[in-house]
Amino acid sequence: MDGSTPRLLDEWQRQPRLWDFVRRAVDDRQLRGQFILTGSATPNPSIPRHSGAGRFAVLRMKPMTLFESGLSNGTISLQGLLMSDDLAIVAPVEFGLQDWSRIISRGGWPATLSDSTDDATQYVTDYLSLITTYDIRAASGVRRNQASVNRLISSLARNTSSEATITTLSKDAGGSLGPIMRETTAQYLDDLEQLMVIEPLPAWQTALRDSARLRRAPKWHFVDPSLAVAAMQATPDHLLADPKTLGLLFESLAVRDLRVYADLNRGELFHARDSFDREADIVIEYPDGWVACEVKLGIGQVDDAAAHLLRFTSTVDTSTVGPCKAQIVIVGAGPGYKRPDGVFVVPLATLRP
Repeated sequence: MDGSTPRLLDEWQRQPRLWDFVRRAVDDRQLRGQFILTGSATPNPSIPRHSGAGRFAVLRMKPMTLFESGLSNGTISLQGLLMSDDLAIVAPVEFGLQDWSRIISRGGWPATLSDSTDDATQYVTDYLSLITTYDIRAASGVRRNQASVNRLISSLARNTSSEATITTLSKDAGGSLGPIMRETTAQYLDDLEQLMVIEPLPAWQTALRDSARLRRAPKWHFVDPSLAVAAMQATPDHLLADPKTLGLLFESLAVRDLRVYADLNRGELFHARDSFDREADIVIEYPDGWVACEVKLGIGQVDDAAAHLLRFTSTVDTSTVGPCKAQIVIVGAGPGYKRPDGVFVVPLATLRP
């Protein structure tokens, strides 16, 4: 514990008693910024430790956004959209499907910024392999069935941006031997969340004006869609040949970036779909209102996406969640602008916080 500060203790979760040592040192010194505890997983919750209230602040690290990695030109601010009723036409983004298949496969990993696409995708594959062979066991302290974990991760990858049920995931994880127990699947999912491999998008829960009910299942997302590509053993060329899968991964990429951008202003992300199938791919809930987003890789889908947003937002009881601050269709290419119906069209590669 001695030495110059701030003193960084990496992978501290492998020695959870460090938490209590740091807590005691902070109390003794009565100084801020003494220690930085970093780790690739949260510690096993079964290990007791004292509360860190008033002594620790928790920051969940994320992969790099397109803006951070230099792939978004940052001409449109998410916060700016919420504060303005208009959007000057922004020059078109020229990214095509080939560009997006490469960007999604590479991911937002700082270590691979200067690597070739082949090297970057191999990095993600190796990272995922280490998680399934070692980290998932270390996280829980319990031996896991590696084959079942691998099949579960592959199922999550195939079901990216979907509301696949635990029953479906259990069936896929069991393979030819039949479904594994739902409780086992839930434990594996908890392990993957603890390791910060997956980050499900919860369902929005608010009141609607009519008799429809919002569904409660989460949408499945990896912390970076490149992990889904690696789990499917896919390449950029494979994604190009499967536009539907590419579109779902693009939605996951948008979720990754919007989580970071929204968090700076205390925004939380959800998805919403009611029993009449009116939906919003992403709902960003702020303390003073909310934003509804549809994500479409192709610009030819903008009209339908805008109509879906308008139909969904008209059903929300704003007395419970405040006003709708913006309706946004996020696209892969083309210009940014505001439609006559009030819906913003925003290329993902123009966004910044």
